[in-house]
Amino acid sequence: MTYEPRQISASAAQPPRAVGHAVLAVKKTEAGSGIDRLRSSGALKLLFPRRQNAVEALLINTAGGVTGGDQLHLQATVGAGANLCLTTQAAERAYRAQADIGRVSSHLQVGPGACLHWLPQELIVFEGAAFHRQLHIDMADDARLLLVEPIIFGRAAMGETLQAAQFFDQISINRAGQPLYHDAIRLSGAIQQQLNHPAVAAGGTAMACVVYVAPDAAARVAQIRAGLPATGGASLLGPDMLVVRLVAPDGFGLRQYLLPLLDQLSGNTLPVSWRL
Repeated sequence: MTYEPRQISASAAQPPRAVGHAVLAVKKTEAGSGIDRLRSSGALKLLFPRRQNAVEALLINTAGGVTGGDQLHLQATVGAGANLCLTTQAAERAYRAQADIGRVSSHLQVGPGACLHWLPQELIVFEGAAFHRQLHIDMADDARLLLVEPIIFGRAAMGETLQAAQFFDQISINRAGQPLYHDAIRLSGAIQQQLNHPAVAAGGTAMACVVYVAPDAAARVAQIRAGLPATGGASLLGPDMLVVRLVAPDGFGLRQYLLPLLDQLSGNTLPVSWRL
C-alpha cells in the first residue's frame, strides 16, 4: 500500500494563535482579603500563592509568550477595603511576529480604601516582534496603588539588537473618574538605533516605570532618589503620587536598582517570583 502525502491548506498551515481571558475580583473578609469571583479561559491562567493580608495572583501565559495574532485580556476588581497583588510567574516574551500584532490588555478597578500592587516581571521584546499592550486602571479617590512596568529590548546575552520590531505600550490611570496619569511608548523599525539617542535611552536596553499612589508618597521621595543611578529619576506629581523612571544598560543592571526600590515601596512584600 502506498500513501500520498497529505496536502495542507494555506489556512491550516498558519501558526496557531493564543487567546486568553481572565476575570478576577477580590473582596475584604474577616481574615483580610479573599477571592470573590474568578474565571479564566484559553492561554491565561491564575495561581494563588499563600500570602498574609492580601490576595496574591500569579499570571501565567501558557502559550509561553506572545506572537502575532495572540490576544490576552485581564479584568480585575479590588473591592472596598481589599488588597490584591498581581504579578507574573516569569518574564513575558514578545516573540517575532510573522503576521498581525500580538495584543495584551488589562483593565483594573480599585475600590474605596482598597490597595492594588501591579507587579509584573520584565517584558522582553524580541527582534521582529509586533506587540501592543494597554493597561487601564480606575481608582477610587482614596485607593492606593503600586505599579511597575519593566521592559527589556532585545537579548543582549545572545547579541540580539532590535533592527525591525514594533512596540506600543500605553498606561492610563483615572482616579474618581478624572485622569491621573497617562503615558505611552511607541517605537518601531530600528528600535536599538532609537534607544541609542541621548534623549531616549543613551544606549540602554532596559527601562522601567514605577507609579506609587499613597498618602506617604511625598515622604518617600528623598529616600527613593538616594537609591537611584544617574540614569534614574523620581518626581512627585502630586501630594500623594510618586513616579520613577529608570534606564539601565541591560536587564541585570535594571534589577540592581529596581528590586530595592520595589522592596521599599511594597513594605518588603515583593512576591517570591521576583526572587527566583
